[in-house]
Amino acid sequence: MTAKPSPNDPSQNPLHRHAVTLDTERSVRCGFPEVIYAAGKTASAVAAIARELLERGEHVLATRVTEEQAEELLSALPEARYNMTARTVRIDQPGERQLVGAVAVITAGTSDLPVAEEANETLQWMGVRTTMVHDVGVAGPHRLPSRLAEFESADAVVVVAGMEGALPSVVGGYLAAPVIAVPTSVGYGANFGGLSALLSMLNSCAANVTVVNIDAGFKAGYVAGLIARRAK
Repeated sequence: MTAKPSPNDPSQNPLHRHAVTLDTERSVRCGFPEVIYAAGKTASAVAAIARELLERGEHVLATRVTEEQAEELLSALPEARYNMTARTVRIDQPGERQLVGAVAVITAGTSDLPVAEEANETLQWMGVRTTMVHDVGVAGPHRLPSRLAEFESADAVVVVAGMEGALPSVVGGYLAAPVIAVPTSVGYGANFGGLSALLSMLNSCAANVTVVNIDAGFKAGYVAGLIARRAK
């Protein structure tokens, strides 16, 4: 006779089968649960983590999700929403959610949109009110001041730019709020995959500008969301 597996047997846990150890205490320590970094994971592993988070009453965010992964995830989790531009999958718990704070996400050009959308999806997952302002880079300097009223009262501002990375410094000169600069890998050869924009932003003369890693829309959105929620 074959013995039935014990429900307490770790090998019966779907997360165990995918070599996953979920940090179940992160929302207690940090205010928000673990975010699923989908790159390098199978769709079934991402789905297993998402289900575990949902069972614990958490909102779910997965980043860097490919179209192939998204197709499987949407089949396994019909309530999931895939943002193809941001490469994110988000699942909210049922019921109305009151948004708090205010964060603006600004792009220098349309090519920076994927990184900006990742930041915006992160803020939505955190329950933060967002405003998107697109294509106001320094090549057309008249565009930014004309949109200033849309974000001058924000608790924090995320500025996404490639090429020479100048826009965060300009935005910082207009605001009394933290500016989180995100260099993108958008640019020609001497941009070095975003390195030139990163160095420009790190050398910003605007005292309210801080910088995250290249293409790190999630990190910028998360930090801005923390600032906004604590401000309120």
